Formats: sequence, C-alpha cells, structure tokens
Amino acid sequence: MKFPRNIRIFRGQLDAAPFAAVLFLLVIFLMLGSLVYTPGTHIQLPLADGLVGTEKRQVAVAVDANGRFYFQNQSIEENELKTRLRQVVLDSPSEPLALVVQADKAVTYEMFTRLAVLAQEAGISEAVCATLPRSLAAPGQHLVP
Repeated sequence: MKFPRNIRIFRGQLDAAPFAAVLFLLVIFLMLGSLVYTPGTHIQLPLADGLVGTEKRQVAVAVDANGRFYFQNQSIEENELKTRLRQVVLDSPSEPLALVVQADKAVTYEMFTRLAVLAQEAGISEAVCATLPRSLAAPGQHLVP
C-alpha cells in the first residue's frame, strides 16, 4: 500500500523576524531571572585541600562576614545559640558531638575561637572549620597555592 505524500520541501528564504523575536524574548527572560531575589545568606568558605574531618556527629553553625550566627538555617543570637547547643548535647548523651563552623572567608580567627569556647561551654569538645575543596572553586576565584 502506498500512502499519498502531501508534504513539499520548503525552498524559499527564511524570515529572520521570528528568530529575532525569540532571541530578544530569551534575552529578556535571562535578564529578569538574574534580578530575582534569592533568599539566604551568602557564605564563601575558604579553599583548602587535604584537611581531615571528624568522625563524630556534626552540629553545624554558620557565621557570615558580618559576624552573625546561623543555626539550623535561622539567624540566632549568641546567648540563644549557647542554649540551643546545650539542648542538642542533652538530646544525644550517648555519642560525642563536633561543632562544624561554616565561616565566611572574612570571619576572623577571634570569631572562630569565640564559637569554639561557646561550644565547649555547651558540652561540645571539638570544633572544626568547614572548607571547600579547590576542585569545587568557582571559575572566577583565584586559587592561591
């Protein structure tokens, strides 16, 4: 059985107007997409390779460049953080805990020490600074060996 063909090959010139319209719409969507507010705090971890982690159960605290603390994805004051860390220690008495400090590159060593002392007062004996491996660095970042 032979089916009839009603299709003809287009041999005329392509009109550039529809392509230009799609291109301009794409540019507009990309520009508007970059203006959309992304909630959260930007923390840029320092780059390092070969650092040893911890085997203990981890409790994470983030510190931004302005020195604000974040615990469980919420901004928190220092006194409240100490209370919440103490509660976490009481909730898991059988296993030791380690504080993982996700500090921005701009955070001073004094702030890290303050957090480590705060964690020690709450009952957490170990504090570790979180880093980002060099292989995961953003393309625009300069890698200093």
